[in-house]
Amino acid sequence: MSVSSKDQAEDQESTFSATTSRKRRSIRSYIWDTWDKSPEERRFLTKLDSCLLTYAFLSYLSKYLDQQNVTNAYVSGMQEDLHLVGNDLNYITTAWTCGYVIGQIPSNLLITRIKPSLWIPAMEVLWSVLTVLLSTSRNFTHLIVIRFFIGLAESTFYPAMQYVIGSWYQKDELGKRACIFHVASAVGPMFSGFLQTAAYDGLNDVHGLAGWKWLFIIDGIITIPIALLGFLIMPDLPHNTRPSKWLYTEKQLDLAKTRMERANRKPPSKFTKRKLLGFFTTWHIYTLVPLYILFNNAGGPATSMIFWFKSFNTPTRIVYTVGQINIYPLGQNVVQIVSTLLWAWWSDAIGLRWPPMILSGTWSMIVCILLAVTPLYTDIARRWALYYMTTITGGMSGLILAWANELTGDDSEKRSFVVASCNMWAYVMQAWLPIVLFPQVEQPRVFKGNIATACFNFGMMFFAFLTFLLQRRDDLRKEKISENTASTETAIRVASLPYPLQA
Repeated sequence: MSVSSKDQAEDQESTFSATTSRKRRSIRSYIWDTWDKSPEERRFLTKLDSCLLTYAFLSYLSKYLDQQNVTNAYVSGMQEDLHLVGNDLNYITTAWTCGYVIGQIPSNLLITRIKPSLWIPAMEVLWSVLTVLLSTSRNFTHLIVIRFFIGLAESTFYPAMQYVIGSWYQKDELGKRACIFHVASAVGPMFSGFLQTAAYDGLNDVHGLAGWKWLFIIDGIITIPIALLGFLIMPDLPHNTRPSKWLYTEKQLDLAKTRMERANRKPPSKFTKRKLLGFFTTWHIYTLVPLYILFNNAGGPATSMIFWFKSFNTPTRIVYTVGQINIYPLGQNVVQIVSTLLWAWWSDAIGLRWPPMILSGTWSMIVCILLAVTPLYTDIARRWALYYMTTITGGMSGLILAWANELTGDDSEKRSFVVASCNMWAYVMQAWLPIVLFPQVEQPRVFKGNIATACFNFGMMFFAFLTFLLQRRDDLRKEKISENTASTETAIRVASLPYPLQA
């Protein structure tokens, strides 16, 4: 029997693909995935990591400073100078949250149409300038208005960066990058307090400006150069990044497109009514958004540690100084950093996102129950250790959004919508839920908050496993369709032969 040369080539390609898929990964690839790739791909990924992750990490640190500085300023003289009273600080924080919630989905859909390398750094420049303008505030109204627009500008950053990261990396690479970026949220608190204190103590009354005004000026000055760096090194998406001699060559961009085709992550396409309806007629948004909301609100017990230290002090006896009260809880951030990276490496190594969510959720659920039943002051070492472990699920943000990027990769607009929806609804819930479950008057006991958080962790595990089951169902359906298609093509090929097959 003779077959055409085209058929032979297809058979060879199929054999090569099967052999490649069966190729075992080397041990060093589990340490860092680029070490097991070709020299060309390794050079490209090293360059991409250096540019994209460096900018993402630094910008997230600066965003954290700009997000938290109002509280520092409030306790550093702003309250008295601007005659703020009652719940004014809560209203200022709510104004930021409103802007942050409103802007996320429109911004994330917008970067499927305009270049992220222009939009994201431009918004960072904007929120930097607005942060500096906070130093000129003369009353409560000024603060409310400016903080709203700061939140609106900052809403463009986190979901957009997760979407862009998801547009460049394959499955065995994505979890690590998404979590390395998210680690900045744990690194930020470890030095932001020191930075804010140093700025206040060193610049108070310099040039006639109060220390709290200098906090806003310094934070804005720090952020602007990082934003300008973004204009230089921030990539767009693989399909619309321009080749250059000193960043990404045309050959490297072709490689990037091939990699994304292999990962079934498609570039943006036209908006249609069917596409928009597809955002809501598939299961992804109904499991990933609750999964992210439950994760995001499962860290409440971590906020109790600082109140626990403070509760030891009485008017006649100081057990912990102000410095100790602020520094000792930083161990929680260390635990979050280490666990985040462990979950990321494990997830990429096994090619699954849900097992770290099950393990960390179980761990955190047990910690919350123990905090609820453990007396406050009879076993200090145990409670201290339990508080440190409350951040064990902190790294799930990167993994959940990496999973969202993978599950919705065949529709770029839907992918941007789902990623933004996860973060947006998490902040909608976070705006009021901690006030109900962890009110300051019940700190550090917060029994109902600890029990509720244990339930949140159980819910997170439920939605993680449900997402996995639905993913598995879809994969089996695709395999069945692929097998049926292959059988049909074989039958057509046999029928087209000029003579029947001989035994």
